[in-house]
Amino acid sequence: MFYSLTGKIIYKDEQAIAISCGGVGFKCFTTRNSLAKLSLQSNEVTVFTHLNVREDALDLFGFATSDELDAFKLLISVSGVGPKAALAILSELTPDAFAVAVASGDAKAITAANGVGPKLAQRVIMELKDKIANVGFISEESSTVSSAVNTANSMSNTSEAIAALTALGYSQTEASVAVSKLSPSLSVEELIKGALKNMTLRF
Repeated sequence: MFYSLTGKIIYKDEQAIAISCGGVGFKCFTTRNSLAKLSLQSNEVTVFTHLNVREDALDLFGFATSDELDAFKLLISVSGVGPKAALAILSELTPDAFAVAVASGDAKAITAANGVGPKLAQRVIMELKDKIANVGFISEESSTVSSAVNTANSMSNTSEAIAALTALGYSQTEASVAVSKLSPSLSVEELIKGALKNMTLRF
């Protein structure tokens, strides 16, 4: 029904904003990531919206980017994931980081969201893993996500290197992304060394 709203922010708290459009204030629930990008001092902002229709309420959700809206809609398509859980996940992870977490099977990154347990995180991964590499909201991380999918699913030196890195304390996402940037023809030892070097340079 609503694709976006453009107007001035007249109210903002930890969970929502209200935008004045044509004299009407629209309250939109949103994520911490979007809240950080939207300012009360801005003369005009645009938020991308989703209207959730329930028997007893109409809830409007608004996001600073269309990418985050697309990630939100993808999340609520998963059985058992409601708008509240989707907002919690996208408050912890940007759309690209969420895509990488799903592609690499990193349930731990998803459970960092408030109220999201291991079972729900695994369901998100299971239902979205085959879709995530082809979704439209991935931009700069698209090649990384595709590589992470292939790396995480391969039974080769790369999978052994990822297992070794996770045993050292790195997350599945960090390990998959770091290893996916290296040649799969390298030995397990070379992959581990190269991945560790990449992660050290990154931080």
